[in-house]
Amino acid sequence: MKNTSQALTEAAIVVNPAHDNVAVAKKFIPANTHLHWHNSIITIRSDIQPGHRFSLDKVPVGAWVRQYGQPFARAVKGLNPGDPVNAVTVENVIPERPVTDDTTAGTAATPFMPGCTDPPPTFMGYPRTDGLVGTRNWVVVVPTSMCSSHEAAQIALRAEAQELYTRERYPNVDGVTALTHTGGCGCPDPHPGAVKPGAYETTLRILTQHIQHPNVGAVLMVELGCEKTNLAAFDTYFGTADLSARFGKPVLSLGIQDLGGTMETITEGLALMPGLLEAANRTQREPLPISALALGLECGGSDAFSGLTANPALGHASDLLISCGGRSIISEVPEFYGAEHLFAQRAVDPDTKKAIYSVLNDYKMFAERDGHNLSENPSPGNKKGGLLNITIKSLGAIAKSGTAPVQGVMQYGEWVWDSPAAGVYMLNTPGYDPPSVTGMVGAGCQLVCFTTGRGSVFGNAIAPVIKISSNDTLYQHMHHNIDINAGVVLSENRDLTKMGHDILEKIIAVASGEMTKAELTGHREFMLWNNEGIWF
Repeated sequence: MKNTSQALTEAAIVVNPAHDNVAVAKKFIPANTHLHWHNSIITIRSDIQPGHRFSLDKVPVGAWVRQYGQPFARAVKGLNPGDPVNAVTVENVIPERPVTDDTTAGTAATPFMPGCTDPPPTFMGYPRTDGLVGTRNWVVVVPTSMCSSHEAAQIALRAEAQELYTRERYPNVDGVTALTHTGGCGCPDPHPGAVKPGAYETTLRILTQHIQHPNVGAVLMVELGCEKTNLAAFDTYFGTADLSARFGKPVLSLGIQDLGGTMETITEGLALMPGLLEAANRTQREPLPISALALGLECGGSDAFSGLTANPALGHASDLLISCGGRSIISEVPEFYGAEHLFAQRAVDPDTKKAIYSVLNDYKMFAERDGHNLSENPSPGNKKGGLLNITIKSLGAIAKSGTAPVQGVMQYGEWVWDSPAAGVYMLNTPGYDPPSVTGMVGAGCQLVCFTTGRGSVFGNAIAPVIKISSNDTLYQHMHHNIDINAGVVLSENRDLTKMGHDILEKIIAVASGEMTKAELTGHREFMLWNNEGIWF
């Protein structure tokens, strides 16, 4: 094969030149390519696919290879400049960083936070009686368990298909949707004094927080009648049967066993729908500050470019929002593994720092009880896209949280609006996108930004999900599913700060009613997490 020669920066990127000993290929680099790097020439020893790595230096056996200035794997044989860094040449070892009893707060330097504009940005949102603000206005059908999910789905589907709801008739309503799920029964009973809520309690809380959610204008609850999380369980848990008064919106309910079966319940639900739609339609959008927004930060179908383009750009957008008084939630606890020390450095106080390590340790034990470990997280698509192991995935994933102070750690089922401070919050969820996003929306996020490098078509039942691609190829190939292309950070040398501003502008537009590609293609996903992992 003919040798080719070019500057290394044309073909690859070195994230932290002062500390990294690997480079990431921006494009396919054939073997025998000569790359000019500083005052030397690096000869590529074998074909390097986009997103994959090669060594910049000599790396002895047992030494760490580093990206983002951080160790992420260890050489199993001596590497020379130009050698591939892959599952053959390095071993998947997580750097051990023992958690000390340090009682100080985060040790990171005070971050440079971008200032908020004067006047602060506003968006057109739906004000609610509890002071929260919605980006959407849904009528939601909430099954109390899997046993009533079919009926709930049918009521929502028929309400739209039979044109009980149309945008022309109800211009302030976004539609009728159902939160179908597989929970609500077969779960352990609640235990008084438990350290954290189990599946029974989190099911009640997540469903109720979707009822309470500012993106919801009216609600119809549907129970079977004999399940653990039936209507009586909601009444007992919240101390009232009048959820309408509690949440300041219409909340009606039906019982399948009481009404005599499936068709009777569907018929009755459709009969109630016009009244719910009329009530929801009375709320109109008005200008409101972006400090009223909580943004969910998610990545899925990630590749090596996610941590170089989409995630850091989203992190800057998050910083901009927080500078104006808003808040962001990052979840997917397994995808902190190997990078948690960087996140913990930003904790605002010792308790928050300790909680970050504690929630990750809980998740490690949760996996280990069945003989697994968090290094199993990366999917085949992640690996094909250059994410060699969980550490390199995590180092890129946490970039979407920006640099803002970490204000707290939340358990699954907790409500972010119970915390007064602007900033980043960590939410305990799995790395699996559906329950993770459901958890963030259930915690009060009114919209979600979702970065992807391999391609994801995921949406949410009540919150708009903005898709951000990490590379041009994905954007061009799946343009009907992607809202923003952060691949221009590499292909056009777009400044990450400018990209972050572009993402914030999209956040404001979507919060004001612009539909996302996930909404336009009909995605309305919802999935509860059985955080105990036990079924009876």
